[in-house]
Amino acid sequence: MQLARVVGTATSTIKHPTLTGWKLLIVQMLQTDGRTPDGEPVVSIDTYGAGIGQTVLITSDGLGTRELMKAKNTPVRWSVMGIADE
Repeated sequence: MQLARVVGTATSTIKHPTLTGWKLLIVQMLQTDGRTPDGEPVVSIDTYGAGIGQTVLITSDGLGTRELMKAKNTPVRWSVMGIADE
């Protein structure tokens, strides 16, 4: 699990079939202080309705993401687990 800040959204006219209907966020992972960027931004799927500027908890748990998406084979690596309280 990793804290990240939502910095944007992503759209695509052509995408993997398992991504149809999912909201895609661009998130910047954060260091332990909760403010300093850590690495390059990544794309994450979102079911919680997070918005730009919000801090979210993301996971790279492949099994959990496949179960969430009900897809055995998906290219998704990151998914939002929750929105952090401010």
